[in-house]
Amino acid sequence: MRATLLLTVLLVGACEREAKHDDPPKPGDAPVATPTPPPTNGPKVVIATPAGDVAVDVEVVSTEAKIERGLMYRQHMALDAGMLFLLPEIKDWTFWMRNTLIPLDMIFIRKSMTIAGIVENAEPKTETLRTVGEPSQYVLEVNGGWTKQHGVTKDQKVRFANLPESRPAQ
Repeated sequence: MRATLLLTVLLVGACEREAKHDDPPKPGDAPVATPTPPPTNGPKVVIATPAGDVAVDVEVVSTEAKIERGLMYRQHMALDAGMLFLLPEIKDWTFWMRNTLIPLDMIFIRKSMTIAGIVENAEPKTETLRTVGEPSQYVLEVNGGWTKQHGVTKDQKVRFANLPESRPAQ
């Protein structure tokens, strides 16, 4: 009986501490480390940088309808997440941000799996066309500022991991 009561008290105390941890921080609170989410086995894009490989968990789009919709109307995206566009042909692709609500970095990737160029911090809700002036086969969209934060630059090598058997739109 005593052991059960002690265990109950410990569990209630732990739950109260956890609930306090989830409350929004108040001014003057010390920063709290956010636990790193466990790695996923889903699709990834891995970029080789001088500091080491950086990986992005990706949503893969390859149909015309999904490519056209892209990240429109999304209000947020996880820090190391993105959308990988498997495009139907190699060309100098242009993207716009008409109904996109968050700033994005756009990484244009050649068929040779190197970065053709990057559009950084594309302003949301605009019809300005974004391009890198060079042909590409794939485009990876990540949160604005991600490429600078991770040292991603033109001509770095890229590889795909755990991609489903998707084919570019025809």
